[in-house]
Amino acid sequence: MEAIGVPWFIVVRHLGPPLFLFVAGGALLLWRRPARPGLAWVALAVNLFAAALPFLWIGVQILTGQAELTVVGLVMTLLQPGVAAVAWLLLLLALVAQPRVGTGGPGARGDQETEEAERAPQNVG
Repeated sequence: MEAIGVPWFIVVRHLGPPLFLFVAGGALLLWRRPARPGLAWVALAVNLFAAALPFLWIGVQILTGQAELTVVGLVMTLLQPGVAAVAWLLLLLALVAQPRVGTGGPGARGDQETEEAERAPQNVG
């Protein structure tokens, strides 16, 4: 990272918490699946991408030679928090969304019919 002018400890300080959130959130997603696990995985990945965005931007600036444009830097300053906010909104949506019909989850129609059949009184004799 010194090649682009950013010390390693800065990268670790900025990427460490989102990386930990990705790993811990992924473990929670595997342990207790929300209604929309795919959306939750996307939210975690977008949050990690938002944390890496400034470093990616520095790399793009160095590769293209556009490091001196202030307007582009202002756009990046506003873009990174916006991407992080989208990630948190996606995670919120994944956690409060109702499960899709026909996914075969615990609320699926087949499970309800099985439970009703078990509770129905049997006519013996």
